[in-house]
Amino acid sequence: MAEILEKAVAALPGVMKTFQLFIAGDWVDSVSGRTFESVNPADRRDVIGRFQAGTAADVAMAVKAAEMVLPRWKATPAPKRGELLYAFAELMRDNKERLARAVTREMGKVLAEARGDVQEGIDIAYLMAGEGRRMFGDTVPSELPDKWAMSIRQPIGIAGIITPWNFPMAIPCWKMMPALVAGNTVVFKPASDTPHCATLLLELLAEAGFPPGVVNLVTGSGAEVGDAIVESPDVHVISFTGQSTTGKSIAERGARRLKRISLELGGKNGVVVMRDADLDLATDGILWSAFGTTGQRCTACSRVIVEKPVVEPLLERLESRAKELRLGSGLDETVDVGPLINPAAVEKVGSYRASWCWADRRRPRASSRTATSSSRRSSAA
Repeated sequence: MAEILEKAVAALPGVMKTFQLFIAGDWVDSVSGRTFESVNPADRRDVIGRFQAGTAADVAMAVKAAEMVLPRWKATPAPKRGELLYAFAELMRDNKERLARAVTREMGKVLAEARGDVQEGIDIAYLMAGEGRRMFGDTVPSELPDKWAMSIRQPIGIAGIITPWNFPMAIPCWKMMPALVAGNTVVFKPASDTPHCATLLLELLAEAGFPPGVVNLVTGSGAEVGDAIVESPDVHVISFTGQSTTGKSIAERGARRLKRISLELGGKNGVVVMRDADLDLATDGILWSAFGTTGQRCTACSRVIVEKPVVEPLLERLESRAKELRLGSGLDETVDVGPLINPAAVEKVGSYRASWCWADRRRPRASSRTATSSSRRSSAA
């Protein structure tokens, strides 16, 4: 009855839901007593909900929960761990459209891309589920007589997973699924721009049957939650996707404790177009790379390097096609480009435009024809 009433209240107009942390299998409030809001970037009046502003104390509790269940999870046969991943993949598949709409509402990318984001999470969950039956080791010749040498795969321990907002379903799954099937436990901190997407994933992981404490969610800032995960002596692996400056800091701090560090950081990508290129195909590739996800990804094209004989015809194609792109809410199926994630991103991209125009005025048109910028993007990885 309480659950029915909670859902009914949450559905009332003007009633904002407050979401919780997920620690040791329970949904709990942060010890801080503070919350923050997540909003729809296409309409910032649309508040998705309030989320817990986690602290180092919350991280400590999550790490303790992960530590307590680690022996049990490690002892669970890998094929059985894989079965839970498979169950999670099935739940994601069954809820694909609901999850995709949640991605678009909270992050802004158009629905076609959001569905792809969710599908990548589904795919990696299925793939890693199969790895539960392929957890092979090796036998190797020994240099000593009458000796048998072999190696087996063992979990490392607790994995701290810190993910960005631009792929709020795919990247957490890319990082968590391999860790879980290998027998590690997880403390997960999502980006503060997309805590609702992370919460939906944890709801499905719990429904799939993962034991309490195997996966723990702590929302909050990088300065409080992220740093606490990185600095914890009991977190053995750190996976971070985001800005290069933050990644360098994590690598330095993790190295002091000999942690295993996996970093996926920012990029600066150019598309090279030669004089014999198929210009229509090049235009398609440039536009998708530059404006897909509103340019907010590490693989986005931020400049085009062109041989002089084809500069003008390529520019004409790009200009014509770019003018046809429709901007708006990603929930509108006719929209091509969704909003930037937040006001800071808008300001940053605006500064790129201003600096480019100023630089362009200071040099002759002819000298700029070997390289033309098709897009600038915010600092998402």
